Amino acid sequence: MSEALYTGKALSTGGGRDGNVATSDRALDLDVRPPKELGGNGEGTNPEQLVSAGWAACFNGALQLMMKNAGVQSDQTPEVEVTMTLNKGEDGMFLTATIHATIFDVDAAKANELVQQAHEFCPYSKAMRGNVDTEVTATAA
Repeated sequence: MSEALYTGKALSTGGGRDGNVATSDRALDLDVRPPKELGGNGEGTNPEQLVSAGWAACFNGALQLMMKNAGVQSDQTPEVEVTMTLNKGEDGMFLTATIHATIFDVDAAKANELVQQAHEFCPYSKAMRGNVDTEVTATAA
């Protein structure tokens, strides 16, 4: 049995990739514009940036939980960068992603272990698994 813990809600208006997106509580209220690379003016965010921001935050939370569970202590919180790429293939548009985490006060083997554990645990990673080719790497700092 599952238990719903929280539900986020957002509304897109206007032209989708050229409109507005806002959460129901208005904590997030952004103009969405195509990036210059896709012929837009780039004067707003875009869906790839929004997904990468959400995934980075979720993954960082999962990573910190894995560190806590493993007894890893650091004076500096990890940094997680998620890159989402919009691609065009024979079957249409699709996404690929990279996740790179920098973990402080651990060796390379531990950093890699923690990142893989976080990737297995993170709800965004679970949602993307099998749908978005993702490369996950770590740096020990």
